Amino acid sequence: MENLYLYMVIALAILAIADLIVGVSNDAVNFLNSAIGSKAISFRTIMITASLGVAIGAVFSSGMMEVARKGIFNPGEFMFSEIMIIFTAVMITDILLLDFFNSVGMPTSTTVSIVFELLGASVAMALIKIGHNNGGFSDVLQYINTDKASTIIFGILLSVVVAFTVGAVVQWFSRLLLSYNFEKKAKWVGALFGGFALTSITYFIFMKGIGGTNYAKQTFEIIDGETIKDFLEHHVLSIVTISFIFWSLLSFTLIRFVKANIYKLVIIVGTFALALAFAGNDLVNFIGVPIAGWQSFTAWASSGVSAESFSMGVLASKVPTPTLFLLIAGLIMVLTLWFSAKAKDVVKTSIDLASQSETKERFQPNFLSRMFVRSAILMSQMSSYILPKSWQATIEKQFETPAITINKDKTYELPAFDLVRAAVNLMVAAVLISIATSYKLPLSTTYVTFMVAMGSSLADRAWGAESAVYRVAGVINVIGGWFFTAFSAFIAAALVAYLLNLNINVMFPILLVTAFAIIIRSYIAHNKKSKEVKAEDTLTKAESSSIQGVIHESAANIANVVKRGNRIYTNAINGLAKQDLSLLKKNKKQIVKLSGEVDDLRDNIFYFIKNLDESSVGASNFYIHVLGYLQDMTQSLEYISKVSHKHVHNNHKKLKFNQIKELKEVDERFELLFTNIQKTFELRSFEQIGIILSRKDEILKLVTNKIQKQVERTRTEESSPKNTTLYFGLLLETKDLLNAIMSLLEEYHNAHDSSVKPAKLVNPPEGEE
Repeated sequence: MENLYLYMVIALAILAIADLIVGVSNDAVNFLNSAIGSKAISFRTIMITASLGVAIGAVFSSGMMEVARKGIFNPGEFMFSEIMIIFTAVMITDILLLDFFNSVGMPTSTTVSIVFELLGASVAMALIKIGHNNGGFSDVLQYINTDKASTIIFGILLSVVVAFTVGAVVQWFSRLLLSYNFEKKAKWVGALFGGFALTSITYFIFMKGIGGTNYAKQTFEIIDGETIKDFLEHHVLSIVTISFIFWSLLSFTLIRFVKANIYKLVIIVGTFALALAFAGNDLVNFIGVPIAGWQSFTAWASSGVSAESFSMGVLASKVPTPTLFLLIAGLIMVLTLWFSAKAKDVVKTSIDLASQSETKERFQPNFLSRMFVRSAILMSQMSSYILPKSWQATIEKQFETPAITINKDKTYELPAFDLVRAAVNLMVAAVLISIATSYKLPLSTTYVTFMVAMGSSLADRAWGAESAVYRVAGVINVIGGWFFTAFSAFIAAALVAYLLNLNINVMFPILLVTAFAIIIRSYIAHNKKSKEVKAEDTLTKAESSSIQGVIHESAANIANVVKRGNRIYTNAINGLAKQDLSLLKKNKKQIVKLSGEVDDLRDNIFYFIKNLDESSVGASNFYIHVLGYLQDMTQSLEYISKVSHKHVHNNHKKLKFNQIKELKEVDERFELLFTNIQKTFELRSFEQIGIILSRKDEILKLVTNKIQKQVERTRTEESSPKNTTLYFGLLLETKDLLNAIMSLLEEYHNAHDSSVKPAKLVNPPEGEE
């Protein structure tokens, strides 16, 4: 059995490395979103700063490791064999759960997952022991450290409310003081803000950093024989006062003489502090359990007692974590930070929800989000009756956003929010996390940073009437995901612990191999999806201000829609002919994506028109008509794809041979049409449009003839109402699709100015010579 437990310890070490990689991918959002979202500094500088913070914070995190050993359960109540089952169940569950959230791009809490996994696995083992001893359900309480566990859970939940509230309040007062024109404010205003922010951040770097080292526990004569940690705790007011004066004077000097942007300095220091606090607070989530497992194994191996008889009371005592382990963990975290693609997906979710500008909303409104927004509007209306008009005018002036000038460089993206909000997010989050860490409370850094960002977004009026209902829905979805994390972590860890207990020799290798297989499969799938996204055709927004400019600029979009529409139409017919449900399902997803892209272009019309000068109004009319026809095309394709999928999915009777044959004939003619249009627009050979338009009646007649044939079949031989309905529906929608395409071509044909020379046509469209 000793070999088995040695293998389990080795497996825990491997799982710890994998968990570090998966966990950092999830938690990178905590300290990167403010700096990345504000574009205050270069991405390289952000990463170097965060890497330093993570590396230093990892070395200082030893004190937090006690949570994994004795924070959730009473180790003295379990034997070594049972503890190893608990720890193995926790690590297998944790890595799978976090990878799932990373894959869907949703931030979740590594702290909540580890706490509820420890709780679930230990409760499962406790119930198994109670069952063997014929005890009662109430006996579970003697196995679980209920006081500490409830404190941790309550602290995590409370941190959500506190973080949101504090973030909102601090941001509101910061904006009231600084406004959006903060760079034009008096130098002393920026110096005071810099002094306050830097004092808050640096004090908690000292509390969190120096306070966590063994060096801080040594006494020094220079500070009256006190330890550094005691000195920091006993002289808070004087240290904060001196720091505030020092940082305020330094900020003023930098602003006055060096012309430095103090907000960028706050963001750099804040990113470092948050990365340091994250590593110090969250490292326990990744390596706390494996280290506790290793310490348990070494204690048992030297005891000479059987695994079933050796009590794990040794875990209740304070055991320092070897610095080498912390250094290795810090190095793995830094490497993951630089190379993880999944980390970027999770960061994007948080930045989009906090964005000041319009973004593509990822979440759909729901009942709760609508109710929340209506309540907020009602409260805002009530406050307008209470506050004096002069106060309201002053507040409105401070919160007035400056006009955004549209950058002509298409590669440039506006920052998601400004430097003031980024600085507040970092300052508040770092302070709250560091306070909790100093009290040995493993609060969720994800919850705190995310809710601070959401609170500051609300206070900063980033959630306007155009976006509030979507952003609130996103926040509700993320919070719902957190509760799902807790529930699923508890259940899954309990189930894995139960399976391991059934037959550890058999279940341990099976579960371990299964976990790694799922992780590898997820990694391959994510890479494949990323490559597909890069390779996929996407529609681009028009930037030109003249009709001829829009014609040439939007030609790529037309070619794109036509090419993808051709593929979607053909796949729908082929899927029906072969009764291929998977092809039809995939086809349905493709048209939903294409339709969504066209809708995004329509949503951008406001900004397109705003960017036009007085002499270019005709371009807006042309562009609006073009988008309208594109939408008609996608609606027809969506109907064709949807009814085809529904027919096969419901296992209705297959279309008859003649029906399939006729649909194939229509598809072949449409494929020729689509190919010609695609080539015409790709080569900007707009003079060829007239030739294509001349074929309209011929294609329309083909479709009409097929409809007439089906009418005759229905009267004489057709026996399936579903088939008849489907066939008529497909052909009628095909006519609508043809009309939309031809109307689009007519719009281009009428608007195109032949004096604006297009690219030379190398080969004329096939079949149209």
